[in-house]
Amino acid sequence: MNASKWSLIWPMLLTFLVPLAAAWFAYPTHLPPSFGIFPPIQVEGTPGFNLFYFIAVSAIAILIAAVYIIPKRFGFAGSEPVPAPGKKALPWWFWAGGAVMLFFWWLMWARPPALGTLVYYAFSPMWWGFIVMLDGINYRQNDGKSLLATKPGLMAFSAITSVVGWGYFEFYNFFVQSNWYYPNGHMEELPHAQIVCMYLVAYSTVWPAIMQWFNLLNSFPKLVARFQNGPQWTVKGNTLIIFGVIVITLLVFFPFGMFWSIWIGPMAVIIGMMQRLNLWTPFASMAKGDWSPTLLIALASLCNGFFWEMWNYGSVRPDLGYPTNPHYWQYDVPFVNVIHIFSDMPLVGYFGYLPFGLLVWVFLIWAGKLVGKNTDLYLHDDAK
Repeated sequence: MNASKWSLIWPMLLTFLVPLAAAWFAYPTHLPPSFGIFPPIQVEGTPGFNLFYFIAVSAIAILIAAVYIIPKRFGFAGSEPVPAPGKKALPWWFWAGGAVMLFFWWLMWARPPALGTLVYYAFSPMWWGFIVMLDGINYRQNDGKSLLATKPGLMAFSAITSVVGWGYFEFYNFFVQSNWYYPNGHMEELPHAQIVCMYLVAYSTVWPAIMQWFNLLNSFPKLVARFQNGPQWTVKGNTLIIFGVIVITLLVFFPFGMFWSIWIGPMAVIIGMMQRLNLWTPFASMAKGDWSPTLLIALASLCNGFFWEMWNYGSVRPDLGYPTNPHYWQYDVPFVNVIHIFSDMPLVGYFGYLPFGLLVWVFLIWAGKLVGKNTDLYLHDDAK
């Protein structure tokens, strides 16, 4: 292994070893409850609602929302929007993807007895239909350019990275004692090995969906321009790595109070490592005052999160008395698990999608550098 590869690998290894080492001292059994059970199950003992914590988290969420709504108040002068890309007719795969999505959406929510057990398999094709449909919209919005049309290899690589990446996040989920868990993940109607395979296929949809949303948001030049010429903010790579290690350690010892940092700690280590190697991340653009990559990938994740939560919620309501969606998840978030609007996700929990989106992107960039794959998401050379 050459030195450059090792420079990419050791910080990632650190994000695995630090929580395991901390857990050795944090738990009598040296591991969190239910560690290693897959799909994760609910862990008892999560604290209930706490008004002070809820107000604090809500205040941070309102502040973040204000950055998007009134960026000039936060020092963003903006810039002159670049000319919008030309428009093309919607391609055939938009219609094909939309048809697949609509059929499996109907199947997952309607759960018609006439179609038998086909409903068990609705989740992944519905999402891939949606991803392909989004790609068709991007093709139209970007003058015939999209991930499928112009970067199909990156689309495939993002799907593979998605399986590995979501498995990485499930590893961290054990250390916050299952902030999310899968009530139907061990249903008797399906063999466990089959459920595991179905989950891995479902995991392949996470990265591609967020990447599609990111390209869609970038097709609106005025939206991109409003987050440029802002504060020039940078942190040294070593500082980020140390900060990330501290956050991960605290997360293990205080899984309820630090649950929100599940995305922050690993992301700080990965970005810090990439800054040490002078590799591009959205933080590199922030250092020049361009926050559009960071804020738009975060917003892309939030947009996609709406569909994740909507489709998940409707897949088990009304209750038929037996499971039909093996992928259904619930949240067991401490202190703030209130105000659910057509969603199992608590309202303030949606803001967790913002750092999650950034972590998804930097994980993709890291994986690309590791194997020598170009992971430039932008469809136009002058976009970044």
